[in-house]
Amino acid sequence: MTLTLRTYPDPVLLKKSAPVEAFDDALRERIAEMWEVMYEEGGVGLAAPQVGWSVQLLLMNPTGSKDDRSGERVVINPQVVKSWGKAKDQEGCLSFPDILVDVTRKAGVRLRWQDEHGETHEEDVNEFPARIVQHEMDHLEGVLLVHRMSPVDRIRYRHELEELKATLAAKAE
Repeated sequence: MTLTLRTYPDPVLLKKSAPVEAFDDALRERIAEMWEVMYEEGGVGLAAPQVGWSVQLLLMNPTGSKDDRSGERVVINPQVVKSWGKAKDQEGCLSFPDILVDVTRKAGVRLRWQDEHGETHEEDVNEFPARIVQHEMDHLEGVLLVHRMSPVDRIRYRHELEELKATLAAKAE
């Protein structure tokens, strides 16, 4: 299966994702494909629904660089067990090309998740990595950048949103 990036308003992006239950070679192969899509599209994070796979899995690398994989993390079945602070910053999304909006999120989170082998981890994540994980976790719940937009942002980007809808409709024909 070749994974491709899905853009708004693809219906898979609006669904709540199911937990991952099988930690096998097939899972790890699909994760490897997701890394390729993320780096090819120039992202720092990618949630499984963004490639049409409705499971609770996300990838992140705050460096965004295929050459610096030091920040790479596979996050499966994530849970925020604690959060603190607030931080407002601009966010973009691979599923909403060329759209940037201010989003307020928690400044830090204590994250519990499983890796690609099913082992459980817990760690405090702060600043930009915390923003990435919260953004990607939104995708797992069917919450998109358009849902985080202010009324002004919805007006500012109405043409871009209409273009995305038209592109998806044209693909369906």
